Amino acid sequence: MSGTAPPARPAVRVTIGQLAISEDHAANRLAVVDALRTAARARADLLVLPEYASGFDPRGVGPEHAEALDGPFVSMLREQAAKTGVAVVAGTMLPGASPARGVNAVVAVDGSGALLGVYRKVHLYDAFGHRESDRLEAGPPEAPPLLLDVGGLRFGVLTCYDLRFPESARRLVDAGAQVLVIPAAWAAGELKALHWRTLAVARAIENTAAVVAVGQAGRGVVGRSLLVAPDGVVGLELDDKPGIRTADIDGAALAAVRERNPSLRHRRYGVVPLD
Repeated sequence: MSGTAPPARPAVRVTIGQLAISEDHAANRLAVVDALRTAARARADLLVLPEYASGFDPRGVGPEHAEALDGPFVSMLREQAAKTGVAVVAGTMLPGASPARGVNAVVAVDGSGALLGVYRKVHLYDAFGHRESDRLEAGPPEAPPLLLDVGGLRFGVLTCYDLRFPESARRLVDAGAQVLVIPAAWAAGELKALHWRTLAVARAIENTAAVVAVGQAGRGVVGRSLLVAPDGVVGLELDDKPGIRTADIDGAALAAVRERNPSLRHRRYGVVPLD
């Protein structure tokens, strides 16, 4: 993050872009451009897109989908953010240290088109029959958290499987996050949609933070993006079909929840990366 934070507003308007992402990178970029234009028409401050928004294969995403930070996808995000004035958080795939590995990453771009930072997924999805570590390298757990300030609220970024690790969310809150942003391609399966919703609500309640959990729609994933208030109330929830929805996050209401429920001040344990 850089520069002076913009003045606080009564609410920050967030657009959820629950897109169906394919292996066709060019088609995905067109869908993202359309989502950004839709967000701009809604006068949104921030658009959140799913994990792997640049390219996706439900059988597994590997280095064949990797693009550099100066490649077509991130360059398009920066150009369109500058045109629309809408900040954007989006999942992508970056090249790994070796040609056999990619990096599952989330980028944050502000409304001027500046690349604010990159989060490299720490927890690889080696669960429920999937093996991300066969194709991807994990991000360093000690890396600084990815935070962005939009409209006077601080947003902290996780992605997908990270949602199952409460210490990841708490680390962002310790760094000042008031809103947790979770792009995902949450794999479908028995109880998976239940887990997705339950964990998103839990992360909101335990951190007295709003949660913007944005899933992919389409084959092999659950969709079901949702916006959760810091008291655990689900204010917006999509089904499993593609959709774009916009809602406001009220900073004053968030502060009031934290005043009534001061659990963050009552903590007795910190969060540190494991060796």
